[in-house]
Formats: sequence, C-alpha cells, structure tokens
Amino acid sequence: MEKATQDFTRKGSSDAVLNEAFASFTHGIALASIVGAYLDWISHAAASPDKQRDMLESVLRKLSAWGKYVHDSASGKCSPCTQPQPHDKRFANPAWADIPFNWSSQAFLLTEQWWVEAMTNVPGVSAHHEDVAEFVTRQWLDMLSPSNFITSNPEVLRYTFATGGGNLIRGALNWQQDAINLLCHRKPRGTDDFIPGEKVALTPGKVIYRNHLIELIQYEPVTKEVYPEPILIVPSWIMKYYILDLSPQNSLVKYLLEQGHTVLMISWNNPTKNDSNLSFNDYLDMGVMSALRVVKKVMPHTQIHAVGYCLGGTILAIAAAALQRKKDDTLASMTLLASALDFEEPGQLGLFIDESQIAYLETIMSSQGYLDGRQMAGAFALINSKDLVWSKLIHEYLMGAQTPMTDLRAWNADATRMPYRMHSEYLRKLYLNNDLAEGRFIVDGKPIALKDLRVPVFSVGTERDHVSPWRSVYKIHWLTDCEVTFVLTSGGHNVGIVNPPEENGYPDSSYRTALRAFGGDYMDPDSWLMASEQRAGSWWPQWQSWLAKRSSGKVPAPAISGDLVLPLADLDDAPGRYVHIA
Repeated sequence: MEKATQDFTRKGSSDAVLNEAFASFTHGIALASIVGAYLDWISHAAASPDKQRDMLESVLRKLSAWGKYVHDSASGKCSPCTQPQPHDKRFANPAWADIPFNWSSQAFLLTEQWWVEAMTNVPGVSAHHEDVAEFVTRQWLDMLSPSNFITSNPEVLRYTFATGGGNLIRGALNWQQDAINLLCHRKPRGTDDFIPGEKVALTPGKVIYRNHLIELIQYEPVTKEVYPEPILIVPSWIMKYYILDLSPQNSLVKYLLEQGHTVLMISWNNPTKNDSNLSFNDYLDMGVMSALRVVKKVMPHTQIHAVGYCLGGTILAIAAAALQRKKDDTLASMTLLASALDFEEPGQLGLFIDESQIAYLETIMSSQGYLDGRQMAGAFALINSKDLVWSKLIHEYLMGAQTPMTDLRAWNADATRMPYRMHSEYLRKLYLNNDLAEGRFIVDGKPIALKDLRVPVFSVGTERDHVSPWRSVYKIHWLTDCEVTFVLTSGGHNVGIVNPPEENGYPDSSYRTALRAFGGDYMDPDSWLMASEQRAGSWWPQWQSWLAKRSSGKVPAPAISGDLVLPLADLDDAPGRYVHIA
C-alpha cells in the first residue's frame, strides 16, 4: 500500500499484538532493525581478513597490557593501563583503585574499548547499521559493568557492611515501589508534589481560546508598561507545555513578564485513541496558525514575536515559511529553542529512525491509535542509559538512597501521547525523508522553502543535546538567508533552555553567541565555535535584550481580552484543562 494512502484509522491486527508484546522488552525499538544491523556487521566482518587481524591484534595487546597491570599493581602502585571516557564517572571513587576492584574495572574498560573498535570501521557496513550495532553493544556492556553488582562494586560493599545491609533493604523497597508504579502505569515517586497549578505552572493567566487540539493561555502582565509586540510560545507537543513555566524561580514565562513582555502560550491537548487520524497539518492549522489568528484578533495592530521549543520550533518555522510565501507580515521575529530544521544528522535519535523502525511503530500505533509517551521514553532512557538507568540502579537500589524529585524531573515524567497519523507523518517527512530542509514539505498543496524566511531569528542550541544536536540546530545558517543570532549554551536539551539568571541559575552555566547579518557569509559550526567568545551565566538576558531591540516603545499594559474569542464563562484560569489530561 502506498504510504500516502495509508489507513490511519484501522485498529488491531496480529502484527500489532506481536509487536506490542516485544515492545515491553525492547523499549519500543524494532528487533528487525537491530538484527539487520548485526547481520550487516557480521557478514562484512567475516569477509574482511584485515579487520579480523586488527581485532585479534587488539585482543592480544589489551590482554598483555592488563596482565602487566595486574602484575605491577600486585607489587605496588602503578598507573592504570587505560582511562575511562571523560563523561564516565562509574569508577571515579578512590575505592576502585584497590585490589581486586582495579583489576575488574581495568578489564572492563579494555573490553569496552575492544568492542567499540570491533563494531566500527568494518569495510562495507552502512553508517546507520554501524551506529545501531555499536549502540546496542554499548547497552549490553553498560549492563555488565562491575559497578552494577553488589559483590564487584567496592562503594556498595563498604556501605553494605557499614549499614548492616540496611541499604539493600531500602533499595528493595525502592525497587518494589517503582515496579508497582510501572505495572500500574503510575507516575514515579514524588511527582504528586509537582501538580500543575499547585507547585508548577503557577503564573497567573487565562485560557482565552480553546479548540480540540490546543488551549491558548494569556498571562497577566506584571508591569505597568509593556512592549506592544506579544510573545507567543509554541512548546513541543511531545510533553506538557509547562517546562517553560515550572517553579516560579525558574519560569521563563515569569521572567519575560517581569521584563515587560506580554506572553501567550499554547497548551496542547493529550490525544486519545479517537484522535488517531489527526494529521501533522492539523497540528499546523489547529495549533500554530489558530493561535496566531487569535493573537492577531485580540491584539490587531501589532506584530508577534513567535517562540518555538524543540518540535514546537520546527512546526513554527514551517508556519513562518508558509506565511512568508503569502507575504504575510504577522511575525516580528522568530526564536527557536533547541529546534532542528534539518534532520539529516539527528544525533543518537537517528538510531531509531529507519524504515524498519517506523513500520514497527506504525504497527503498534495502528492498534492503540497513538504512541504512548512511556513507550517513547524508553528510547530516550537508552540514549543516556549511564545517567538515566544504571546510575539509578546503583544510587537507589544498591545504595538504598532516594533521588529527590524536582520540578524538571516531574515534568519529564508527565508524558503525552502522539496520534498515529501525525506521528507517522512527521517521522517520515521530517526525520526519514528530510522533506523540510530539502524543499519538499507541502503546506496548502504547495512546497514551502525555508529560504523564503525574512524575519530575524534567534536560535539556541545546547552543548549536550541528545535530541537536537547543536550542529544540526546550527544548520539554520545555510538553510536561510535571514538575520540569525545563534547561541550555544551549556547543558542539555532541557537544562540548557531552563536556565534562569543570577541566584536561580546553574552555577557553571555559560553560553556563546554571534550574529550573522541578513545575507551574510556562512561559517561552519566548528569555525564558529572557535571564533565565538564564551560568557558566564544565563542566555536569557541576552535574548530579552534582543527582543527589546526588535520591539516598539512601551505602552500601558493591556487587560486580558479573551472575551473577544471565548465567552467570559469559559475563561478558565491558567494552567487550563488540557494540562491535567493524563
């Protein structure tokens, strides 16, 4: 069947039942994709005597180095024969320098290095299959690390003796509670302390518009005068909107209001099985375009500063290009926060994007009508498994500690669902085919071009982003000719964006920034990194200054005027209704 005519409303099949059963064990990753990657590696490695020779020589060198280290360390102190990667903190505790734990940790690191060498640079293996095979092999190695077991982890052993095994009892109770929460589809421990409207998403405002897909929240001004150009924020529909309005001390919405801006925010509905046929264009029209139309209705004589986060930025850029094609000057500027527009190099997420994987997800979604957020969370956990899986095993199950719940971690557990049709379309059109960057993405029957964009752009990438790698975000410089101010900030996809200034910020936060004028010359990302100056602190003030320079003189703060769109009786207080739909 042609993909363009695929039936997005069919429910249930024997394929779906089988794949759903496997999904619980593979975290939503297609077994066929994994098997295909390993078959590609095995067949080419078997046909490469040179690679086999290199692998054998490497084994002998590493065995020799480890044997010498065991001998030397038994007779006195000596330097390790290998070092972990800079980000690997599993063996950082001084206890790992004692015999026999130093022997096991060095053996593990050498084994890990050998497998990485073995899985890479095999002649003939496709780049995608090499990445998948190496990634899956790393997952197995991480699982078998000596740090994950009581008898081979000196920190755990010492603490167990010191507490008389109390840590293991507490760890068993932690595991039991987590297992019950998982089986009963409950949220993790501590998330009940961060319910929207009670401890997070507290900024006062009103829902001034609602359709089946979105609520539009307008926040109450906190200054007597405001810039006339409102800010409309488009969050990603993959998670709840309030990451940008968490606790008051790290709320981007509150910060913008205090600087004299009028702020509005889209809150996406959490779709159900009945919404399986919602398309990507529905999200564009009922979401971004509807919100822009409402803002223009309640504030008719001004342009809009539009802001998009993650995929919210991707769909905002699509909307901006469609508006530009119609010579519509609705937008005064566009800010993209950790938002990729070119998906040729999507980082480690690309490991889960190929025809086999997407067909697998489509089969699952055909039964459910959506992709559950918990199914998608498994892939994200595997990408950063050292921090999200194995460090938790050690800290909470072996050491018996409890990691305090934070507003950001609670938000991260508040996942949403993806409608079958929309999720399939954006995976295929954006990730698999890269239609947006290559000029094939269709809006209203015609392709749009990012080259058409003329509004000034403020684009933010984050250094440790596994979702939108900053070099992919940086590609906006050659996808467009418009003025681009690019910021590279410390942190990852979430912490790099939720980065308040001064006393509420992160102590080691920093950022780099540079302006490319309209029609300016292209600079590759590595050259940009070398040329840009690193500055300490949060990037928020830099952005606010950029917005202020592209705004008109301040005017008296307007009252919330949602009655122009909704009857007064329907003006719910923020955070609205949709954020509470589980």
